[in-house]
Amino acid sequence: MSRIGKKPVELPSGVTASVSGQTVEVKGPKGTLSFTATDDVTITVDGNVVTVTPRGTSKRARQQWGMSRTMVANLVTGVTEGFRKELEINGVGYRAQMQGKTLKLSLGYSHEVNFEVPDGVTVTTPKPTEIVVEGIDKQFVGQVAANIREWRRPEPYKGKGIKYKDEYIFRKEGKKK
Repeated sequence: MSRIGKKPVELPSGVTASVSGQTVEVKGPKGTLSFTATDDVTITVDGNVVTVTPRGTSKRARQQWGMSRTMVANLVTGVTEGFRKELEINGVGYRAQMQGKTLKLSLGYSHEVNFEVPDGVTVTTPKPTEIVVEGIDKQFVGQVAANIREWRRPEPYKGKGIKYKDEYIFRKEGKKK
């Protein structure tokens, strides 16, 4: 039995959900999101509660049960609060700034890195060493943050690079004479 899958997803006021076939569409104050579940689960909407139930006792049905419930919960959270990823830049001379829809990164290369921000997310730089990625789709926000981080991942000796705000960098000891 899935402990996560058993819990129903509560819909806050101002949020509506509709199911057509295996597709769940959630509308809220920040926008509209949808998710298509596999045939192993059944999704039903009763008033302001969305429930997910497995269609069998197979291993795949039980796996999809918890995952589908979490995906629906992420849709509800996305259209009400949204998601955000915070990145920190460490390193001498490393900085970021927004110019229109382009994020300009100085990361120690011989040139500036220009990162075009895709539609669906907003990127802000409250400080030259901080980047905030916000949006309603959890997967897309995480992917954009990962793409930015990929330009200069943190290295283990000095910790220079772009890291997530809550990330711990395992430090290595340098060479001994």
